[in-house]
Amino acid sequence: MLREATRDLAARALVASLFALLSINLLADFLRTGHITGLLLLVSEALIVILTVVRRRAQIIDRSTAAAVTTTLSIVGPPLLRAGQTPGLLPDMVTAIVSAVGLLLVIGGKMTLGRSFGIAPANRGVVARGPYMIVRHPIYAGYLITHVAFLVAQPTPLNLVIVAVADTALIARALIEERVLSTDVQYRTYCQRVAWHLVPGVF
Repeated sequence: MLREATRDLAARALVASLFALLSINLLADFLRTGHITGLLLLVSEALIVILTVVRRRAQIIDRSTAAAVTTTLSIVGPPLLRAGQTPGLLPDMVTAIVSAVGLLLVIGGKMTLGRSFGIAPANRGVVARGPYMIVRHPIYAGYLITHVAFLVAQPTPLNLVIVAVADTALIARALIEERVLSTDVQYRTYCQRVAWHLVPGVF
């Protein structure tokens, strides 16, 4: 129990530290340029910190190497995104609107999960209402949208690599979570009703 408590505390501290670094960079960019796309990403990441603090303990947690690697890459990546001097590929208002759509998905998914939200692939209770009636991972779908919007607004080589690696890991993490949850009869029944992982009609 002590080892588990230590792991949990370390995870919360890591999330809070990475968020602090992201906050400094994006707030400085907003003060310099007035662009709001980065601020929307910041709001999305702030919800991770809040829900990580209040989450309930998991019934089952995947402690495999694959789960640890994909979770770490998908979490560490976004806070490393940086605002640069390169002009955006689209006007800030366009990327801000796209980012806002992603943010609404993230907020809706996280508010629906509540204390069932977690970082490591685990079973903290099956949730099948709200946006979870459309796709199995609405939060991750929202992340993908906000990350792409930020990349279009800040198209640097570093950001491209980070988004590619982090979001590939995010998709793998979603599939690992499903593997963990598949031991739950209630989740298997849910999957029969909701077939799509992230994008209706596509994946």
